[in-house]
Amino acid sequence: MADFVRALIRDPNNCHRELIDGWLPPYGFRPSLAAGITFCVLFAVAFFGHAVQSLRFKKWTSILLAIGALTETIGWAGRTWSSQCPYNQNAFLMQITTLIIGPTFFTAALYVLLGIFIVRLGRASSLISARMYAIVFCTCDVISLVVQAVGGAIASMEAGEIGGDTWPGTYIMVAGIAFQLLTMTVFALLVIDFVRRSLKLGIPRDYYPLLGALLVSLLMIYIRSIYRTLELSEGWSGDLIRNQGLFIGLDAVLMVIAVAVFLVFDPARLSIDTPAQAGIITVAEAEKGSNNSDRDRISAEAI
Repeated sequence: MADFVRALIRDPNNCHRELIDGWLPPYGFRPSLAAGITFCVLFAVAFFGHAVQSLRFKKWTSILLAIGALTETIGWAGRTWSSQCPYNQNAFLMQITTLIIGPTFFTAALYVLLGIFIVRLGRASSLISARMYAIVFCTCDVISLVVQAVGGAIASMEAGEIGGDTWPGTYIMVAGIAFQLLTMTVFALLVIDFVRRSLKLGIPRDYYPLLGALLVSLLMIYIRSIYRTLELSEGWSGDLIRNQGLFIGLDAVLMVIAVAVFLVFDPARLSIDTPAQAGIITVAEAEKGSNNSDRDRISAEAI
């Protein structure tokens, strides 16, 4: 039996449908087909929505949201595949690497969006400049993405081996997602500071819905990051990682909300408005005149 299972797992084209007594698949269970199809559809809708906006406005917020939604769609396609072929290592590798890094693109979109807000409301609305948000936090996102992808690939390959040691890859993944959680914590504190400053400066009411969408998306990603950090820290045989309901509720559902909220409140529409069109006179403009206004407009449109 052991030789049969070993040969089965090592075959990249295997699609053994029935669970083998005493030999659980890498998940520890058979992934749900219904959940796989549902979230494939939901993330695909989000991808097409943001892809259309990317083509229309060519703004980084829409591009990043589209890439993140596509990554999530691929991941859930992998889990759908695994529901029919639970021992297929390629399907497992496909989902673990994409679902761990997908939200990184959503957080990058939030960094860019906050930068746009700062340009619109003026430098006095933020502790650091919009340019610094893009440089510092997007760099941290890239580091987190690479670390998580490498760890996920290593862990998934070991998970497909009988007696494989998944801990080295798991430790790398935990390091990547913990770093992302730390980055998001700093970002969340800066967002709170931005809201406090903006309310004092007089943020236009028209901006409230999009700012609310940013806060909702940030909260969803933050909760998900806490869950994934705890989940992976237990290893591949822990209670959290083998609870499919928790994964669906604290990863999939939250990520759908995080990306879908921007289908309703589209950040690309904010980035194409000039401060004058939005009815805003920033502190910088009042002090330095129209030259700074033009420069801010150009910077925002570039974002």
